[in-house]
Amino acid sequence: MLIFCVDGLTGIKEAINAAYPKAEVQRCIIHQLRNSFKYVSFKDIKAFSNDFKEVYRAINEEVALEKFCELKSKWGKEYPYAIRSWENNWDVISPFFKFPEEIRRIIYTTNIIEGLHRQFRKVTKTKTMFPSDSSLEKMLYLASMNVVKKWTQRYKDWDRVLSQLMIQYPGRLENYI
Repeated sequence: MLIFCVDGLTGIKEAINAAYPKAEVQRCIIHQLRNSFKYVSFKDIKAFSNDFKEVYRAINEEVALEKFCELKSKWGKEYPYAIRSWENNWDVISPFFKFPEEIRRIIYTTNIIEGLHRQFRKVTKTKTMFPSDSSLEKMLYLASMNVVKKWTQRYKDWDRVLSQLMIQYPGRLENYI
């Protein structure tokens, strides 16, 4: 395992590091933003979110920190807990910045898992009663099969992604290719 893109579950980084000491643990940027939004007034969320784009779209960690400092000076007094959330989690946000754009697109979010959950909710929401547990299991199985089809699709620019991963992690991929 090279990279884990995770949500903010307490202790997940430590658990991953115990099992996979060489793996990168990357906080899902979308989850981090949503966590910040809990502390921001609805009227400011759009502007706050747009300002954060400057941070997570930065070319490298140094620029990201500069943009974060600008953002902190703008929003820090009004929304200190939203800012503190990023400060407290910077160690699991910052690995993102050492990767090129092709890899960032893949680790930006935990979308594969969220997509599966979204399909499960869609199936169970439209039908509130199931005649048996078995019928529910069959519906969830069929929904998962539809999602799994997408998992085998090739990522855009996969050849570039693979070459960048081989540069980032020398000697760790060759046996699997």
